[in-house]
Amino acid sequence: MTAAIELEKLTKSYGSHRGIVDVDLTVNEGEAFGFLGPNGAGKTTTIRTILDHIRPTSGRARVFGIDTTVDPVAIHRRVGYLPGELQLYDKLTGGQTIAYFANLRGGVDPLYQADLIARLDIDPSRRFKEYSKGNKQKVGLVIALQHRPDLLILDEPTSGLDPLVQQTFYEVIREAKAEGRTIFLSSHILSEVEKTCDRVAIIRDGRLARVGRTVDLRDLAHHQVELAFAGPVPADEFRALQGVSELVAEDHTIRLRIAGSITELVRTAARYELVDFVSREPSLEETFLAQYGRSSAEAA
Repeated sequence: MTAAIELEKLTKSYGSHRGIVDVDLTVNEGEAFGFLGPNGAGKTTTIRTILDHIRPTSGRARVFGIDTTVDPVAIHRRVGYLPGELQLYDKLTGGQTIAYFANLRGGVDPLYQADLIARLDIDPSRRFKEYSKGNKQKVGLVIALQHRPDLLILDEPTSGLDPLVQQTFYEVIREAKAEGRTIFLSSHILSEVEKTCDRVAIIRDGRLARVGRTVDLRDLAHHQVELAFAGPVPADEFRALQGVSELVAEDHTIRLRIAGSITELVRTAARYELVDFVSREPSLEETFLAQYGRSSAEAA
């Protein structure tokens, strides 16, 4: 397979502050690749180095075989980029902003551009400064997508989007992948990467923790569950269930962490008079705490 992105021992430090350290990574052309990690883990630093917005302290990055420090302009011609913090021109309307970037590209397919605007439900007549965060993000997505780039680099792309627009975004990404384009998607949301990506790299403390298929992330998925009963229940019965850990019994309430299926947990709880059942998916920071230990999560 031909590589769209190649990183070799890529390192960026900010004086005494940690950026990224010895990142080795290959993203193949035509795949959707997730770059997952808690806030502050090094995702944006990696992306900015790939785009030559900042220069590496050591190591190298290549995009489509071109060294990023040698000819970044040639790389940018083939890339669509959505930054994590989008800053555009307040006095222009959304439509004028989109048209401006289309003209910088030498023109785009107007039908595809109009389709993106309609699907993402953008009012192009409003000034950019009048948009909510979510609507600004939509404009940024159109700018990144409208020229049908060979490589999409998206940094936290669904930030501020409502759930319906998020689903539209996932559809657009799947269509881009079906057309053979490469997607590099940075996120701190586990479920988002699962919906869109073939492979994923997890970064923590500026270093890659693991790289593999998205389906292999399932061992990271878990839930925090709280069970409230009308009377006392044997905590050991719940502690013995597969996937259960960190169980705490207090009065008639049991709190636990469970990885994998919760079917047996539900069946066991149903044997007793259950007053309340609360389950939530933890944040990625909490997931890292459970997976890699307290010190790494706190550093991230």
